[in-house]
Amino acid sequence: MISSFRGVRVLAATLAVSLPFVLSACGGDDTSAMDTSAAPDCPTTPVNVVVSVDQWGNIVSQLGGACAEVTTVLAGSAVDPHDYEPAPSDAADFEGAQLVVLNGGHYDEWAAKLAATSAADAPVVNAVELSGGHAEQGQEHAGEDGHGHAEEGQEHAGEQGQELGDEGNPHVWYNPTAVTEFAEAVTAQLGKLSPDAAGYFAERHAEFAESMKPYDEVIAAIKAGATGRTYAATESVFGDMATALGLVDRTPQGYQVAAANESDPSPADLDAFLQLLADRGVDVLIYNTQTEGSVPEQIRSAAEQAGIAVVDVTETLPSDAKSFQDWQVAQLDSLAKALDVRT
Repeated sequence: MISSFRGVRVLAATLAVSLPFVLSACGGDDTSAMDTSAAPDCPTTPVNVVVSVDQWGNIVSQLGGACAEVTTVLAGSAVDPHDYEPAPSDAADFEGAQLVVLNGGHYDEWAAKLAATSAADAPVVNAVELSGGHAEQGQEHAGEDGHGHAEEGQEHAGEQGQELGDEGNPHVWYNPTAVTEFAEAVTAQLGKLSPDAAGYFAERHAEFAESMKPYDEVIAAIKAGATGRTYAATESVFGDMATALGLVDRTPQGYQVAAANESDPSPADLDAFLQLLADRGVDVLIYNTQTEGSVPEQIRSAAEQAGIAVVDVTETLPSDAKSFQDWQVAQLDSLAKALDVRT
């Protein structure tokens, strides 16, 4: 059960209702920053790919082009992937899949189970496993002693007596290195499954890398101009990106533990967060807009009253985002503006 702290984790009301759908470069949906209008036809039969969530489904569609029929189970979802209860139709989607793409890290275990039963012979690309199965440096994770701890100067959370997820931060689509590794792994698997289209997939990957240049450039600009600047966050969703940007997380550790355990923070932990903001102890507040609840709303209000810039982020692609790249660059541009960094 999702706590009131996380609200109902509803994804913004502008997003579509959760329904499986198919993305294909041959279709009419404009889901890619890459120009597919001049892309050659697939030289062979397209590969059947099933993806659990749209954060990765959009990228897979770009990489696969006309040579991949991509079914994304949760696309523009109003349902928390952690708690999604698959329907029989979802199991049917996995039947016949030649490639399965998962986020991993307990984020979409329902999809892993469906893949194991309905697509047992299909290779699996697991984004969390590709990233090492743990949060990047600076993110809290569970140690062997079962208590959360932090690397690279983050405060130890073990004294709180609560565990953080044993996979670390599962939101690895916010990890730039993980995104690069993911694209390479998907391209490699597609080429293995369809050797006659290997050259096509290599070209699509090259085009994808080119389309990611604005993303890479804004990351480099923020890192160069804002390393060491501070932030607090209502959730950990943006954590890997913040680490990659060189930002310092000053979210009170008790609040972080509560967030990781999807529980309400104690009054003392909430007060610590509110005092941090009142004292202007951070440069920005990272706010996940795809949640509801009095706690995050109270935190946002405190930041605004203190004159601290609030940077909105989302967990999934907004309905008006044409691509993963557009989504990420728009958020990073907002962060750069909040930190007064020229991009």
